[in-house]
Amino acid sequence: MTSKWGITLFNNFPNCIKFLDTTLRDGEQTPGVALVPENKLRIAQCLDELGIDVIEAGFAAVSKGEFEAVKLIATQGLKAEVASAGRGTKNDIDAVIDSAAQVMSLIIPTSDLHIEQKLHKTREQILKLTAECVTYAKSHGLKVDLLAEDATRSDFDYLLKVFQIAEACGVDRVTPCDTVGILSPDSSYDFFTKLVKIVKVPVGVHCHNDFGMAVANTVAGLSAGAQVAHGTINGLGERAGNAAIEEVAVALHTLYKKQLRIRTELLYSTSQLVSRLTGVNTQPNKAVVGENAFKHESGIHTQGMLANSSTYEPFPPSLVGRTRHIAQGKHSGSHAIKADLASMGIKPTEEQFQEIFQQIKELGDKGKNVMNADVLGIAENVMGLSGVKSIELQEMTFSGGAKTAAQASVCLCVNGKTVFGTANGVGPVDAAINAIKDVIKETEAIELEQYNVKAITGGTDAVVEVVVNMRKGHRIVTALGIHEDIVKASMDAVISCINVLTTDYSNTNTET
Repeated sequence: MTSKWGITLFNNFPNCIKFLDTTLRDGEQTPGVALVPENKLRIAQCLDELGIDVIEAGFAAVSKGEFEAVKLIATQGLKAEVASAGRGTKNDIDAVIDSAAQVMSLIIPTSDLHIEQKLHKTREQILKLTAECVTYAKSHGLKVDLLAEDATRSDFDYLLKVFQIAEACGVDRVTPCDTVGILSPDSSYDFFTKLVKIVKVPVGVHCHNDFGMAVANTVAGLSAGAQVAHGTINGLGERAGNAAIEEVAVALHTLYKKQLRIRTELLYSTSQLVSRLTGVNTQPNKAVVGENAFKHESGIHTQGMLANSSTYEPFPPSLVGRTRHIAQGKHSGSHAIKADLASMGIKPTEEQFQEIFQQIKELGDKGKNVMNADVLGIAENVMGLSGVKSIELQEMTFSGGAKTAAQASVCLCVNGKTVFGTANGVGPVDAAINAIKDVIKETEAIELEQYNVKAITGGTDAVVEVVVNMRKGHRIVTALGIHEDIVKASMDAVISCINVLTTDYSNTNTET
């Protein structure tokens, strides 16, 4: 198959592409990440709903907690197969058997570097070890996926011997691992093309991102005939991470028109859950799930977007459960700001609009991140509008401690009426936000989309800056809160967002 430019395209994809997610094993090996069994289960359930075929739940032999996590997930009756990683030892295999996992990811090194320098063994000993481990695991009812560690730096003929011995012992799948990410898309295609012609069992592709090519290498491996894509949500993993599941899935769906079991509309919510529970924030400009992936500010871009979204978006945000956001700032064009004002029913005269436009530009030139709440405040000031907010925080109290869930109670003035709300949360900020959402849920379907916090001064009395994105329908707005108290800063930002989303001057004559 060739492209319209006459370039040969990789297009030997298998009829059915499966996904093995290793967020809970390889992803948890990200420095600083440690998940308790209950949080691992939450992620596994989310991955199962997403449509992942095999969930690698952990490394059962590593610790008591890991064993409990694998067993907890394996006994939930998920649609996905549950796997545990393990080394080529009887103890590791026994741990996988006892954990109730259905699949063992059997990790055996195949490069001379690893065999000699790490294991202090010979090639012949590894061949014997492979036969013994696969036979033992299979005899105890496990499916076995042989993960050849450092396969892409192995002697190819020797790697084939390892795989062929594993096949003779009943292995279910073999997966050569690009352990230090040395493949490129063309070498990945060549490597897997040769491999799938010889190996009789299904082949997986497991790529690391040391050179930033894990996703491209994974897609190239699949295009050469590999059947199973390994990866992690958000590309988590040691060093530079693994292939990002969300990027592989969207590339296959959009660029190669492949039918997948992955429910792409759940990719963003899955990414957010993993980010929250691991404590690893995704970079803003990350493909598919980054905060800026569907955010537009430049005047040239927003003018095109408002006319036809495909001008600057290769696929609609709804594909991955996102909504687009037109941001305001010094790069904004008049079309974007007029659209933002119109969404609040604000209709300035041309003279008023030019003043609003200029003040927004000046704010951006001072290095400030312009929020939707800033746009509303500037417009109200320029136009002499009343600026009456639909929601104001009057009082807030907390209870709970280190061993119990936090509970927050809020007293709000909502459209002139005093109302109360109470809710629990994992901490005071979460509880307070939930309490506010509890108050407004009957009248406003508003959801928290993104929450970011940073200290802007040093010391224990640091001033913190909280930025939140909130969504109502397909509209997302941003607001900022700054305070010494993180809860107060969070509440200021959340309430500002809600006021922007609920502001509607359309029934008021705003043209003065």
